[in-house]
Amino acid sequence: MNYKDRLETLIKERALKIADKPIFKLSSGKMSTYYMDLRTITLDPEGGYIIGNIIYEMIKDKNPDAIGGLTLGADPISYATALVSYLNKNPIKPFVVRKEPKGHGTGKQIEGNVKEGDNVFIVEDVVTTAGSSLKAAKVAKEAGLNVLGIIAIVDREEGGEENIKEEGFNFYPLFKISQFLNKQDV
Repeated sequence: MNYKDRLETLIKERALKIADKPIFKLSSGKMSTYYMDLRTITLDPEGGYIIGNIIYEMIKDKNPDAIGGLTLGADPISYATALVSYLNKNPIKPFVVRKEPKGHGTGKQIEGNVKEGDNVFIVEDVVTTAGSSLKAAKVAKEAGLNVLGIIAIVDREEGGEENIKEEGFNFYPLFKISQFLNKQDV
């Protein structure tokens, strides 16, 4: 079984929750009949290793300097990818985008060893409307980083891809929600 097949199995077994009624509140505020709790995978040693390998293989030839996104969903993804890149002797630095600038000390909104001009990827666990991903991408651009694209483990196919492309970014989902749901589940 390859990494992507194993990740798909883990998502089906651990992360996807389905209900008869819309009981799950999404970060967008919308209610849904299904929820994708990818932290059950991204915060797991096997899951992190698999995700790190998949994303590293996807981006290594694009020569990124760093990978990160809006805390908390992006954190384990960027750390796993950075670790895999280091093990492959091609280090890609992780970074974190705070939801708001730090209220004390340096007042930074981006944490990590990134500098103006660095080529970066933004990562996210699940994209619905892409609000979190786009916020991270905009903060990165304002800091002088060159955003090569936005990567999501799962695209819920609810306008996120269109919003990302409308803002001029490339979008690279590992999976689309339609790969996991039957028509009657939606």
